[in-house]
Amino acid sequence: MMYRVRHLTTCQYNESVLVGHHMTHLVPRALPWQTCRRATLKIRPQPSGPDREGIDFFGNVVRFFTLTDPHRALSVEAISRIERSARPAPDAQTTTSFAATLDRLDATLTPDLLDAVQFRFDSPLVPLSRRLADYGRISFPSPDVPVLVGALDLMHRIHRDFTYDPTATTVATPLADVLETRRGVCQDFAHLTIGCLRSLGLAARYVSGYLMTRPPPGRARLTGSDASHAWLALYVPETGWVDLDPTNDRIPDTEHITTAWGRDYDDVSPLKGVVLGGGEQSLKVAVDVEPFEI
Repeated sequence: MMYRVRHLTTCQYNESVLVGHHMTHLVPRALPWQTCRRATLKIRPQPSGPDREGIDFFGNVVRFFTLTDPHRALSVEAISRIERSARPAPDAQTTTSFAATLDRLDATLTPDLLDAVQFRFDSPLVPLSRRLADYGRISFPSPDVPVLVGALDLMHRIHRDFTYDPTATTVATPLADVLETRRGVCQDFAHLTIGCLRSLGLAARYVSGYLMTRPPPGRARLTGSDASHAWLALYVPETGWVDLDPTNDRIPDTEHITTAWGRDYDDVSPLKGVVLGGGEQSLKVAVDVEPFEI
């Protein structure tokens, strides 16, 4: 599959911003099953000097830019073309047991284990807790449960027990509140699943990206109606990282596009920065994910 992704972020300020330093995670990752053929970034007003591209600690593409002319609006438009191929899902029943996975993560560190182990701990938006462990443990009733079987069961339960409600939470809503109210959005459900898995000692990371959505039968696709998406990946010994999408209760496939991954949303926010001035601000995001023929 080939996709064109357009991600437009606009910020309006009620006072002039004198200086702004910004960072983006908007370029899709290069993966064995995903190739970013083209990626452009249009910034208005014009940055002071060229934007700089780099790679962050987790291997994501980041871009930095600075604005030094006073402004009361900021527009960042990212346009990418991505080729996405199939990634067969592993047989959950044959994956390493829950107990053996914990033993492997506790073993002497090798480079691949070192990458996994860093995703076992607290992070700013995913604090570990006994409540999260108790909720997650239901899916791992015995040490011999294949670890992916348990993780899939946890994904199914979160999809069943929690209601998608875009008005229920914000980026700042504590995970404990999400667990209490049982309402939220994809970011919350990814954090919740990660929190449950990490609280049991497993390694799980946050994944940001996009999902190809389809309009109802007979309806035209609405421009800008898509949104960025979030899911998670679980480390499975002998298999590697396996993606899980609790919002849609499925293993991500060719309609998922990966942009970045980290410990939680704070590591991979599409746009973040520090500004001098600006006062109150309003933020709007419009996303389009469109398939096209090669």
